[in-house]
Amino acid sequence: MPEFLTLIPPDQARAELLAHLPQLIIDSESISVSASLNRITAEDIIAPHPLPEFPRTTVDGYAVRAQDTFGASDSLPAYLNLIGEVPMGDSPSFELGAGQCALIHTGGMIPKGADSVVMVEYTQTVVRAGSPRPNSFNENVLAHTEIEIFKSVASGENLILIGEDVAQGQLVIPKGTKIRPAEIGGLMALGFVSLRVARMVKVGLISTGDEVIDPSQSPRLGQVRDINSYTLAALVEKSGGVAIRYGIFGDQFQALKEAAQKALSECDVVIITAGSSASTRDMTAEVIRQIGEPGVLVHGINTRPGKPTILGVCNGKAVIGLPGNPVSALVNGYLFVVPVIEKILGELPKPKASVMAKLNVNLSSQAGREDWWAVKLIVNRNSQFVNYEAEPIFGKSNLIFTLASADGLVKIPADTTGLSASEIVEVILL
Repeated sequence: MPEFLTLIPPDQARAELLAHLPQLIIDSESISVSASLNRITAEDIIAPHPLPEFPRTTVDGYAVRAQDTFGASDSLPAYLNLIGEVPMGDSPSFELGAGQCALIHTGGMIPKGADSVVMVEYTQTVVRAGSPRPNSFNENVLAHTEIEIFKSVASGENLILIGEDVAQGQLVIPKGTKIRPAEIGGLMALGFVSLRVARMVKVGLISTGDEVIDPSQSPRLGQVRDINSYTLAALVEKSGGVAIRYGIFGDQFQALKEAAQKALSECDVVIITAGSSASTRDMTAEVIRQIGEPGVLVHGINTRPGKPTILGVCNGKAVIGLPGNPVSALVNGYLFVVPVIEKILGELPKPKASVMAKLNVNLSSQAGREDWWAVKLIVNRNSQFVNYEAEPIFGKSNLIFTLASADGLVKIPADTTGLSASEIVEVILL
């Protein structure tokens, strides 16, 4: 007889699951920074030196003393004596005095005496009559060359000071940070070529159902190819885990229990996706009860899709039973599997990637139940305020291309009976 589902809100269910997971310190490993994209740092990164280590220009132009340019304009330029060129990749051998300037290129070190840079666009080279053009710098050329300045600059303009980006000893990347391209660049700038990151979470995936077969096989009438272990594996890997597939099991309790026990002993998280029958759903719950303590925490989520989702913890590890319908399984994978992986990795909380959009049709919902709708985003070129329209994709929870054609998900809260057309909604990007 099918078990009665006691439905609780998704947020409450997720909080209960995470609360029962211990504060594990997952193993860490040292890897190359160049290979660390999307990994989670296992230690604080402290700057060993300031960045930059020397004052440098952000433009091509002339290093000057700002006070020598005050009042300069197109009609009344300032004239400064050119005394040299700052070498790239080296420190200048000269010091600027009053009324002097030096040619400098982007990234070059500011010479002593200078406190700003005039962009080359606001200058002109003036050579006294009979003197050679300054194709190269030598004492003869420098003695007869002036730079005409058409714009004044303030002290500190067009340059970066020592430590302006990062101060020595500063915490630049906290433990628990997901490494993005910007972090990789920052680490390289500070001389880090390796770092310690959290070991990737191992997630065991078990598919069940007498009707489910491997995708490489040709199904008979009544059979379906396994979708869930592959979509969920992709979600796991995107979230910082390693997916381990344990195969497909028919509706046989002992075989499923043995597979779950094996996965639990080898992995950090176990996911069981059920077949289409209610009896399979009940069997998954009983397996979770028998393979560890405390067992089933939540049996039934007050949401659509994904009402029959089961959340459990066995011997300190999350064991999650997801619906067999592909859309339900994947949506609830976002809601419950991803937060578990993030907690195990020690990842710092971060906002979900989302955009605001104008809903273009009415969406109805049952009061008291949280609904998630797949939507496609359409660029709204006629609005100055909202860049997108959200177009719901109507389809049943076993139609995988319903979700494949979606850009994101819109939540209809449980305390409403739907959303109105033209309402501004948040779209959680997939």
